[in-house]
Amino acid sequence: MVYNYIPGLEKLLYQETTRGYIGFDPTAPSLHLGNLATIMLLKHFQQAGHQPIILVGGATASIGDPSGKNKERSLLSQEVIQYNVENITRQLKNFLDFTHPTIGAKIYNNYDWFKDFNYLQFLRQVGKNISVSYLIHKETIKNRLATGISYTEFSYPLLQAYDFYYLYKYHNVKLQMGGSDQWGNLTTGVELVRKTIQKAVFALTTPLVTKSDGTKFGKTEQGAIWLDHKKTSPYQMYQFILNITDKEAIQYVKIFTLLSKQDISMLIEKHQKNPSLRILQKKIAKAIMDMVYQNSEEYSIAEKISDVLFGDVVCEVLNTIAKDRLESIVNTIPHVTITKSSLEDDISIVDLLTSLTHKKIFTSKNEVFRFIKDGGLYINKKRIVDHQHMLVLHKELISERYLLIQKGKKKHYFLIFNA
Repeated sequence: MVYNYIPGLEKLLYQETTRGYIGFDPTAPSLHLGNLATIMLLKHFQQAGHQPIILVGGATASIGDPSGKNKERSLLSQEVIQYNVENITRQLKNFLDFTHPTIGAKIYNNYDWFKDFNYLQFLRQVGKNISVSYLIHKETIKNRLATGISYTEFSYPLLQAYDFYYLYKYHNVKLQMGGSDQWGNLTTGVELVRKTIQKAVFALTTPLVTKSDGTKFGKTEQGAIWLDHKKTSPYQMYQFILNITDKEAIQYVKIFTLLSKQDISMLIEKHQKNPSLRILQKKIAKAIMDMVYQNSEEYSIAEKISDVLFGDVVCEVLNTIAKDRLESIVNTIPHVTITKSSLEDDISIVDLLTSLTHKKIFTSKNEVFRFIKDGGLYINKKRIVDHQHMLVLHKELISERYLLIQKGKKKHYFLIFNA
C-alpha cells in the first residue's frame, strides 16, 4: 500500500509518542463500512504506541466537504448534525482503547471552537494566511471549478486547516491522517500551521479502498453498508463481505484485521488451496463484525443463516436462534406476512403458494407446477417433488412462525405467519 506523507514524519514517529487525528463529518447518523479503513489506521497507530485523536466535525458538517463530490451537498440543520454527532461518537468508541493511561483515544468536536469564532476573526486569522491561488490548485477545488462550487464549500479547506491549527496549539496534535482524497485539505492545514506558528506538522494519507470494479468499498446498488445494525443488519454485513472477490479479500485482510504478516500469508495460502470455502472472506467478516457489534454472537448467527440459505445446513438450526434475533434477520430477507388463522392447518403446497401470487413470489399456479416439475421448489430446504404435497403447518413452521421457500438455486423468501 502506497502512502502519501510529509517528509520528516517517519523520524517523528520513531522519536516520540505522537498524537495523530482523523476527522469524521457527521453528515449521516452512522458511519459506513468505507470509513472503517481510516478507523483501522487509527487502531494500528495506537497499537504502534501513539495516541489516536478523533475529530467529529459538528461545525464542518454544516458546510460540506467538496472532496470527491461533483455537486453541492445539501445543508443540514444543527439538530440533525447534533443527532448524527451523538450516534457517530458512540460508534467510534467501539474501535479504540479509550482507557489507556497515556495513549488512550480522545474525541473532540470542532463545533466547540467554531461556535464563538466570528467571521472577522476567521478572515484575519485564517483567510489572511491562505491565498486563493493556493486553494484553486488543490485537486478537490480544481475539479469543481468547471461544474460550479459555492463560496461555502470553497472555504471548507480553511475550516479543516484551522482544526489542525487548533489541535496542534491546544492539544499538541502533530499529525493529521485520512484517505487520499483528503490530501489537499490535509496539506492546507500543514501550511496554516507553518505560516502562523512557524512549526512543522505532518500529514499522512492512505489509498481509498475500492472494489475490483473501481467503486468504493462498502457501497452497493442499494446504498452504503452502515456500521449500525438498525440500518444494516449483521446478516447483510456478513453477506456483503462473504461475496467479495478473492482478489479483494487478499487486499482487505491486510486492512481490516490485526493479523501479523506471517499469519496473513498462511491464511492466504490456505484460502488458495480451496477458495470455495471462502476462508479469507469469513476471517475478514468475523474481524469486522466483532469490532462493529462488540458481540461475537452476531457473526455466528449471520453465518448460521447464510449456511441455511446457501449451504447444506438444515432449517432446524434456525430454531436455536433467539426469536427476536431471528425476526430481525428475517425482516432483511424478502418476506411475506400472512395470517395463520386464514389458512387450514393442512394445506397443499400448490394452494398455499397460489394464494400468494399477488405477493409476486410466484405469478401463477402454472409457475408453481413448473418449478415442482423441474425440481426447483424447496420448502424448509426440502425439495418438493409432488404437486399434491400437503403441508401440516404446525409441524413445518420454524420457530413456530416462519416457512422458508426456495425458488431455484438462489432466490429465498420467508413466509411469516401471524396469529
